[in-house]
Amino acid sequence: MRSLDSVEVVAGVGLTGDRYARRDGFWKDDSDESRDVTLIEAEEMERLASESGINLMPGQSRRNLTTRGIRLNELVGKEFWIGDVLARATELCEPCAHLVALTGKPVIKPLTHRAGLRADLLSSGRISVGSSIRVGD
Repeated sequence: MRSLDSVEVVAGVGLTGDRYARRDGFWKDDSDESRDVTLIEAEEMERLASESGINLMPGQSRRNLTTRGIRLNELVGKEFWIGDVLARATELCEPCAHLVALTGKPVIKPLTHRAGLRADLLSSGRISVGSSIRVGD
């Protein structure tokens, strides 16, 4: 994982250059779950560190975007904007054994229902650091 200042996104595909957009990411099964974009709250990463002593850098979470100031769980089933890009939150993105294997940290229990969400990209565009997230319109 690498940090970018901005990234081009393609509706129905994902982030340009991302392993899932290239269709070579790690899937736990053959389901057709949305994998266009994943998000996690910075506040949950901070809570994980303060309550469990587990420090994960944003890239270690394996989520595409790290947010601040918005409760992601409340977006499931809703359309929302990331800057000028329209997305639909489809489901929570729960932690998995693959994340534990990659990080060597026991994150499943402390991140259950707190590890972010998956969303479909409904429009194409560019997402940049600092892009606002808003619901509706």
